[in-house]
Amino acid sequence: MVNEVILPLDKPYGWSSFDAIRYVQRAIQRKTGEKKFKIGHAGTLDPLATGLLIICIGRATRQAEQLQAGEKEYLAQVCLGAVTPSYDLETEVVQTYDCRHITRERVERQLGSMLGEQLQAPPQFSAKQVGGQRAYVLARRGVEANVKPSVVSIYSAAVQDFDLPYLSVLVRCSKGTYIRSFAHDLGQALGCGAHLCGLRRTASGNFSISDSVSVEQLSLLPPAHFAML
Repeated sequence: MVNEVILPLDKPYGWSSFDAIRYVQRAIQRKTGEKKFKIGHAGTLDPLATGLLIICIGRATRQAEQLQAGEKEYLAQVCLGAVTPSYDLETEVVQTYDCRHITRERVERQLGSMLGEQLQAPPQFSAKQVGGQRAYVLARRGVEANVKPSVVSIYSAAVQDFDLPYLSVLVRCSKGTYIRSFAHDLGQALGCGAHLCGLRRTASGNFSISDSVSVEQLSLLPPAHFAML
């Protein structure tokens, strides 16, 4: 039978969290011959993001909620001077601004003011439930959903690279934080607009991206890694 396994996976770009679970499930089925076992994840990662997705297998699914509650770390690529309705690359740019006057020092000062516990408005293009429907479903129909703000915490935000109009920011935050909203809010505060153009989750709770396996490495793991023999 399938053992209690926590698998830190490096999710590829373009895969949904469900795609990743289905891939892992099929890989385990091929390796062990087991057809039915529990599998889930501890924290959704958007298709346009890469990085650490914690997959819980067998009895480890009981720990999913506890694991999901852990602090998160992301490396966010932000494009200044352009705004999209989804706050990322899912939708086209609808407005542009001059951002040539923005300096690294100004960005760092603004990031410092964005730390701490706060109310954050999720993107209209989010998986939040609004009247029994996902907000992104309504948004794609052109309907503006009343998405309620959530209490989140930003513990740290440090510029890693600055090359206008792009910058990369390493963000440590609480569960439920939308880095897309963080990028949008940063652009609003700087007065030049911004959207998220890349995202990689580098840590979640006690797990780091350095602990993860790629989908290619997954195929090399022995059956004993997943099964009680």
